[in-house]
Amino acid sequence: MADKMDIDAINGEKEAEKVGPAPELPADRVIINNFGLIVQAVNTFDHRFTLRALRSISTLRKADNFAEALVKGIRTAFPKPSNNARRVLEEALPAQHTTVTNGTASNGAKVPEETQFAEVWAYLGVLVQVYLYDAGEHKKGAEFSDHFVDKIRDLNRRTLDPIGAKAYFYYSLFIENLDPKPPSKQSPVMDIRPKLLAALRSAVLRKDADTQSVVTVLLLRNYISTADITQADLLVAQTQLPNSAANSQVCRYLYYLGRIRAIQLSYTQAHEHLVAATRKSPTTGPAVGFYQQATKLLVVVELLMGDIPDRSIFRQASLESALYPYFKLVQAVRVGDLQAFLKCVSVYEDQFRKDGTYSLTLRLRQNVIKTGVRMLSLSYSRISLRDICTRLGVHSEESAEYITAKAIRDGVIEATLDHQQGHLVTTPQRDAYSTMEPSEAFHARIEALLGMRDECVMAMRYPTNKHRQEIAEAAKARERERELAKEIVDGEIDDGEDDGGFEGM
Repeated sequence: MADKMDIDAINGEKEAEKVGPAPELPADRVIINNFGLIVQAVNTFDHRFTLRALRSISTLRKADNFAEALVKGIRTAFPKPSNNARRVLEEALPAQHTTVTNGTASNGAKVPEETQFAEVWAYLGVLVQVYLYDAGEHKKGAEFSDHFVDKIRDLNRRTLDPIGAKAYFYYSLFIENLDPKPPSKQSPVMDIRPKLLAALRSAVLRKDADTQSVVTVLLLRNYISTADITQADLLVAQTQLPNSAANSQVCRYLYYLGRIRAIQLSYTQAHEHLVAATRKSPTTGPAVGFYQQATKLLVVVELLMGDIPDRSIFRQASLESALYPYFKLVQAVRVGDLQAFLKCVSVYEDQFRKDGTYSLTLRLRQNVIKTGVRMLSLSYSRISLRDICTRLGVHSEESAEYITAKAIRDGVIEATLDHQQGHLVTTPQRDAYSTMEPSEAFHARIEALLGMRDECVMAMRYPTNKHRQEIAEAAKARERERELAKEIVDGEIDDGEDDGGFEGM
């Protein structure tokens, strides 16, 4: 977007700030003022004006008279009752709002002269989607969105890209709320996959980064909701998120990628993706729910890796209550108490299932046993397998021998098994600073900081063609110098006009 912005667009942005929606304005005035931003976005081919109009949706949906304001906006943009675009939008709204509200702009709002743009109609269509979703009209919203996204795709206008991405987002939300809901294989989410794949293919060919990033994330969410992890992995392997994708889409993409890798037992990769998602995610405000969900999965993945999450994570104000079941889970895993772990899983089973971490949590049973073995190896230089059975709650010595042998093979403990005597003999620990572990941890931190720095540099915006303006000014300065030198040679400047500049000559 920034590459297509010129100096006139920068000046126009300052003017748009004066016309932009203010929090104290009525909802209908905000909608009508957003028409000006969208028209300016079309004229300057700058998506930032459209994004500014879309950001006001969170304010509009909280208004008590949102439906009436939406009808006024529709009739302001399309005054003729016979207009087909107006008819399509009004048919999706409740009849009581379309019959009572008149079609004039209220409070003396200034309406742009040219509102007959497809972008204005699409913006109003997104507002209709938002209203239907908040009103719980999921079936009606799905029917409207099905034709709405097809129309946007057929228009094939680059100025429609941000609005089209938002339309696909709400379209997927409507379908997810229809019965039967995921993870049922009869869910309607299975039926919209061809349409989403077609939209992704068109977005890639048209270089529509907004729709490409949104639809990629929606497809991953769709596959994961029905436990089609193989298809999700194939999608990740065959596609790539655009570099210009919004931060919100990058966070969602990393979260879903982390979930896929965790299910595939690639805990190291899952940990990297989830750490990146939590770092990029806002920790306060409306997005705190995503931050909580990503942190929950991150805690489970860290436990599966054999690490214990930092206690400060559970002390954050936004995470303290949400992560309490996981705090109890960490306590059980940390000490290797199998009975406490089983009790925690049974007590908070509903919460784990709701968070989608129940199956991953069940995998922690082996980790709890390994942790208990590690605690015993630190406490005793030699311990019998019978005592291991008693302390860990294992049924037989054969099971204890298998568990300890696997812990030795996985590198959890450094010990040897005396099969004849039935003992576990611990090897004295080495100094951690004599290994490469500290340098690897230090390198990982440096790499993360350098990656963050590179992302910040790439996110910086510079006015396009600014260097051309400087070149033009330098050319004008050289031209003035040549004219001055010519006047001096021709003798047009006398001694009184040179202000003593050539006294040395």
